[in-house]
Amino acid sequence: ETEDGIKHIFWKIDQQNDIEKILSIFSDIDFLYVADGHHRSASGTKVGQTRRELNPNHTGEEEYNYFLSVIFPDNQLYIMDYNRVVKDMHGNSVEDFLKKVSENFDIQVYSNSEGYRPTKLHNFGMYLDGTWYNLTAKDGSFDKNDPVRSLDVAILQDNLLNPILGIGDPRKDKRIDFVGGIRGLEELSKRVDEGEAVAFSMFPTSIEQLMAIADADEVMPPKSTWFEPKLRSGVITHLLD
Repeated sequence: ETEDGIKHIFWKIDQQNDIEKILSIFSDIDFLYVADGHHRSASGTKVGQTRRELNPNHTGEEEYNYFLSVIFPDNQLYIMDYNRVVKDMHGNSVEDFLKKVSENFDIQVYSNSEGYRPTKLHNFGMYLDGTWYNLTAKDGSFDKNDPVRSLDVAILQDNLLNPILGIGDPRKDKRIDFVGGIRGLEELSKRVDEGEAVAFSMFPTSIEQLMAIADADEVMPPKSTWFEPKLRSGVITHLLD
């Protein structure tokens, strides 16, 4: 059991007939989707390329040709919301901010203090100045035919985070933080109550949306998904030498 209370169970498979059976099953799979860890996959590939160039006796069987991965069927994966917290209002007053948000979103005050969890696509929760709001993207605020720009994370980025709060690149801007849905809505309200400016709860991206974007050779926006189950880092170590 790891520090976060999750129990991991491993089975060692070392019988050749069992290994061959597993390989045979996977040989019928035409392709896999990299749902999480694409940066680590790319890094592992670069390490392998570098080591091959430095090894005149390269055979293709060395450990640096491989990297660790775990494969799940799509019906055993669960995508949770990946929420946003912004540290300042980018010079906006609460009144001005809400007026600007209303240009592309329908806004309703949500009176339940436990927080608003979005119930459908293009629906968002927002916690600001001690109040939860229910936001719904207006028709025409995004391209319904674009698999990437119609993602909720892209709608929020294109219509609110960038034009109103000045966050052009969420990967590099230190004014925004990302909170995995496993930490709950209370983490969002807690951080705003303790001094950050505004938080947004997201409706989870679906497996179908992720696959559609991959099939179209497009790239998911940053911090689009929080996957479960998530293996604990360091439980298994792969030695390259």
